[in-house]
Amino acid sequence: MSGKFKGFERAIGIVSPLLLLGIWEIAGQLSLIDARFFPPPSSIAHQFGVLLASGELATNTLASLKRLGLGMLLGGVPALLLGLAMGTSRPLRAAIDPLISATYPIPKSAILPLVLLIFGLGEMSKIVMVALGAFYPILINTVLGVVNIDRIYIDVGHNFRASRWQVFRTIALPGALPSIMAGVKLAAGMGLILIAISEMVAANDGIGFMIWNSWQVLTVDTMYVGLLVIAVLGFIFSVILDEIERRLIPWKSSA
Repeated sequence: MSGKFKGFERAIGIVSPLLLLGIWEIAGQLSLIDARFFPPPSSIAHQFGVLLASGELATNTLASLKRLGLGMLLGGVPALLLGLAMGTSRPLRAAIDPLISATYPIPKSAILPLVLLIFGLGEMSKIVMVALGAFYPILINTVLGVVNIDRIYIDVGHNFRASRWQVFRTIALPGALPSIMAGVKLAAGMGLILIAISEMVAANDGIGFMIWNSWQVLTVDTMYVGLLVIAVLGFIFSVILDEIERRLIPWKSSA
């Protein structure tokens, strides 16, 4: 019964966006909506094919993915290590937590001018923006995951004279993995947002640049193609991270 219900849910997930696209297409063809601002999906699909054939779409997508990947590494690895350290050390958590609480609410897009001032208009500024967006979700979720581990496991490790590294590797990291993966998913979404914003302001390629340039020359179809690519990338990242989570945390999927 549960298998049938999951299949029904999957079918709804496929049919609902197709139904929405169908309504959009009919409304556009019947001029019920302004095609200058909301071109029908058939027009967007045609432009997608044109950009794909010319190589422009692939070039911009790969540029954004490269920056996104480097930014996730630059922000995610320190956040993971610091989060594990804060989760297992109350003095360190007490010292750093106020700084995180004070800086986290600052909109990362508002920091872009400062980042451009420090790192210039080159690649590093875009990578740093993604790193800033990835750092906080991963750090906060890692700390939360470690803190929520039943204290008895850490006490057992200490009783067996486990080193700090062994506590990290065998207790803190596995116990916090579900929370860490949630943070990585949030970080990936935030990274997509910030890479698009930074490329609109200071880039000559990338999906954000393509969207901004299409607005400047009023090629609305291309703008929608850029938005579609970001949406598809977000979906692909979600599927990949779900699969990684299923393999890393098999006990969660079987619960």
